[in-house]
Amino acid sequence: MNTYALFLGCTIPARVQPYENATRAVLGKLGVRLVDCRDFACCGYPLRNVDQRAFLFSAARNLALANHLGLEMLVLCKCCFGSLKAAQHILRRDAAARNDIGRRLQEQGLRLDADIEVKHLLSVLRHDVGPATLKEKVTRPLTGLKVSAHVGCHALRPSHITRFDDPVSPRIFDELVEVTGAKSIQWDTKLDCCGAPLLGVNDELSTALTRNKLDMASKAGADHLCTACPYCQLQFDTVRQRLREGNDPPDVVPPVLYPQLLGWSMGIEHKLLGIEKNAMDPVATDAI
Repeated sequence: MNTYALFLGCTIPARVQPYENATRAVLGKLGVRLVDCRDFACCGYPLRNVDQRAFLFSAARNLALANHLGLEMLVLCKCCFGSLKAAQHILRRDAAARNDIGRRLQEQGLRLDADIEVKHLLSVLRHDVGPATLKEKVTRPLTGLKVSAHVGCHALRPSHITRFDDPVSPRIFDELVEVTGAKSIQWDTKLDCCGAPLLGVNDELSTALTRNKLDMASKAGADHLCTACPYCQLQFDTVRQRLREGNDPPDVVPPVLYPQLLGWSMGIEHKLLGIEKNAMDPVATDAI
């Protein structure tokens, strides 16, 4: 049985609880054990361009806590994943920063380990659990369902740091979608930003980017747009709801989290997957 220290970050517990619920339900059925660490805190991302040492300390403290548990980290948020990987990259190469952060951690009884394994949920499912095992657990294949897989930015770039997938032609997410029996379709804006980073800065541009992705997914024939990042899910969910309340056509493609999609195919109850908390049509959900 694989065991990981589950890193939820800040956004998921506060705003995207279905991501956690569905992940626990799916991994539980796959025999993957998750260990909760209440001392995990912010990954440091909000401070990356404000105070690098504060960013590094926040990230390194989480890495040290996982090291104390003797476990690899399983991360759900792609922003947190990219942030922790970036901190590792800096700490491995900057001796002064590494020594400074190490001393600060020692004051808390922790030991810095910049080489602790940090893995995103999709990587764990693809590489550690494996497609063959996933297919064995699929009891209700989503045959006929067309899905647009939105990979997101932070897991792909910078690719030499995240080492998640090919940044130009990623395939992991598509393969995982198709494990469920659904078809992962190709669409023109697959690698484009969801627009979330601009929300609150330039709402008009943010919404335009999101709307364009939703439009392209719809034109490609998608029934659902699949995400594996809380920020992307929130952006698509929120903007889609706003568009439907306006003068836009009512058939805007509904977003769904990957563990929810996988959970459907595994026959897990919608309630355990948090489906009722998604801003999507009950009719579309029941049709799956």
